[in-house]
Amino acid sequence: MEHSPAEAVQTPAPRREAVDVAIIGAGPSGAVAAALLRKAGHSVLVLERQHFPRFSIGESLLPQSMAYLEEAGMLQAVVEAGFQYKNGAHFAWRDRTSSFDFRDKHSPGWGTTYQVERAKFDEVLIGCAAQQGAEVRFGHTVLAMRTGAAPMLEVADESEARYEVHARFVLDASGFGRVLPRLLNLEAPTRQPTRTAIFSHVRDGLPLDAFDRNKICVATHPEHRDVWFWMIPLAGGRSSVGCVAEAAFLDVPEAEREARLRELIREEPTLNRLIGDAPFLMPVRQISGYSANVASLHGAGYALLGNAGEFLDPVFSSGVTIALRSAHLAVEVLKRALAGETVDWSAEYDVPLRKGIDTFRAFVDRWYTGELQDIIYYPQQAPSIRRMISSVLAGYAWDESNPFVADPVRRLNVLHQACTQ
Repeated sequence: MEHSPAEAVQTPAPRREAVDVAIIGAGPSGAVAAALLRKAGHSVLVLERQHFPRFSIGESLLPQSMAYLEEAGMLQAVVEAGFQYKNGAHFAWRDRTSSFDFRDKHSPGWGTTYQVERAKFDEVLIGCAAQQGAEVRFGHTVLAMRTGAAPMLEVADESEARYEVHARFVLDASGFGRVLPRLLNLEAPTRQPTRTAIFSHVRDGLPLDAFDRNKICVATHPEHRDVWFWMIPLAGGRSSVGCVAEAAFLDVPEAEREARLRELIREEPTLNRLIGDAPFLMPVRQISGYSANVASLHGAGYALLGNAGEFLDPVFSSGVTIALRSAHLAVEVLKRALAGETVDWSAEYDVPLRKGIDTFRAFVDRWYTGELQDIIYYPQQAPSIRRMISSVLAGYAWDESNPFVADPVRRLNVLHQACTQ
């Protein structure tokens, strides 16, 4: 029997699967969204390009994030995982220091959290989501998306076999991978300068009285106030240490990256005392141009969570908190949409989420100009204002009972003026 040329080249139609919600990415926002949707009775498929455990940056959580982990049924697993306890932040510049205890804050809610190795933390969270019935596929890459009332994802597994996922809705929780912003051309200019972070882990060997391991240390370079360092004590005597600056300041060949980070650590008195020549436990890594933005956090059949939508800067460790807040807000809207209600994604998701992001942005911008540093190191701090600042640093950037959330730009400008008169 003869076949026409057209018939001879036909290939089988790709496998088709149907699910209520497809989630791209198995990081914290994807895991929490998956768990919350399963609690509401929806079928969930999580598609993750990598295999876990895998390294990720963003190791210092904020207390606000604990409420979302508790809501998602993950709190016990996180508490029992053995992460380093965290109750605040310690700032240092030259001979000046200022410490904030996040339990002493304006906003109600959690005042403590953890400093985590993200490989383990992310694995714990997605494991909880899987235990609650979410299907998780590692090594599966989203290649394309058809938007609209009936969204469809084209996916490839590691054997390069392709299949289609037809979902009622898609959540992009792909973090710095930013899958849908790339595929759908959603990127928008960011207002942040191009900055670079170089970082590693060390065996710190700190005596118990050398530093409060329950706090992240944020230190400013003695000569360059827009260059700063982090030291995040982790469990087991390990610390994450890194430096952030505009790209040109850290622009060295990869082979010289370790020497550059060591040189910078020695230039900053606090880190030189605490870290000094402690050996790096892994190659010094670099992330550049990480700040990102999109014109809209939602579209026909999809919404963007966490870093897939917008990432500001690592200075106040806001990334995971914004990611978990976005998962909480998006799921609240999505549950109603899946129940047949008319929802307004802009008014109910985009605008409320960006309110907190803009609060963090006001703090980040003034950190790099030095204005927030002037406030943090001001010696005569009013206790009530200090508690308001502490609340934002603890992640409560959506609590509009706090004047520094309700009107952060004006309030910070006025406060800085008062601190420098």
